[in-house]
Amino acid sequence: MFNNKAILITGGTGSFGRQCVKTILNNFQPKKLIIYSRDELKQFEMQQEFNSDCMRYFIGDVRDGERLTQAMRGVDYVIHAAALKQVPAAEYNPMECIKTNIYGAENVIKAAIENGVEKVIALSTDKAANPVNLYGATKLASDKLFVAANNIAGGPKPRFAVVRYGNVVGSRGSVVPFFKKLRDNGSPKLPITDLRMTRFWITLPQGIEFVLKAFNRMQGGEIFVPKIPSSKITDLAQAIAAELPLEIIGIRPGEKLHEIMCPADDSHLVLEFHDHYIIKPTISFFTPVDYSINPVGEVGQPVAQGFEYNSGTNPHFLTVEELRELI
Repeated sequence: MFNNKAILITGGTGSFGRQCVKTILNNFQPKKLIIYSRDELKQFEMQQEFNSDCMRYFIGDVRDGERLTQAMRGVDYVIHAAALKQVPAAEYNPMECIKTNIYGAENVIKAAIENGVEKVIALSTDKAANPVNLYGATKLASDKLFVAANNIAGGPKPRFAVVRYGNVVGSRGSVVPFFKKLRDNGSPKLPITDLRMTRFWITLPQGIEFVLKAFNRMQGGEIFVPKIPSSKITDLAQAIAAELPLEIIGIRPGEKLHEIMCPADDSHLVLEFHDHYIIKPTISFFTPVDYSINPVGEVGQPVAQGFEYNSGTNPHFLTVEELRELI
């Protein structure tokens, strides 16, 4: 569906954007593939690797609505990946996180509507479900904005949807490269926040494949949640550096023991498909949508009342050996 189409990725110089560009160029023939980000050095470095004739590089911030509107002219599909994502940094710099993650989301929506973009998918996080930190709260607000945007558009397009998933193995700022760095630098121990902690895990290629599939699956207003495995933080530490003892340092500001992707309070809105869940909108749209069957013919079933998709009760946990293979 991306052949001869113009695609824009906000935050496109990040881990997700770089791998997404590689995937699209290897599998499709887009008319234009636009990278929109604010870091000129990362754009310069990315241009050395991705210099296909279809590539375009726009320096700009999602906080700048006018620049976003310029960048989206003639665009068919938008992947909104730009965000401030570091939990402690958001706790200490709340307004900066709000400006990028909430006001930036609003600007993406306005620019997409003004330019008649066909489809927009915003990347979310498990931290947006029942949030306890500012980062999660801003992403929850962003999710709500993108869902409601389907009404605000006032026509058949743009259609907006959200993809929510857990921690990405090896992404910048994640615990995997942090543990590896400590191991390789000869650290005498690994710092662990809490021995009970669990997390959802997904690889970058899996996450990108899920996002690209969502463009075919979406009708507008859904939150897509992939079925992915969990792991214990202690198993992750053993997989990376089994020889190092653990030091318990306590939970950081705004951190949870377990992450949630489908809250129990939303169970009446959740449909289960063979490899994913969707959370239906809490609001009604002008044109009713049957989310139980998607445009590619996949059929979903309602989950039981009180169902919660939680990293601590997930039926699929990775073993230490599986984690080593994944890492």
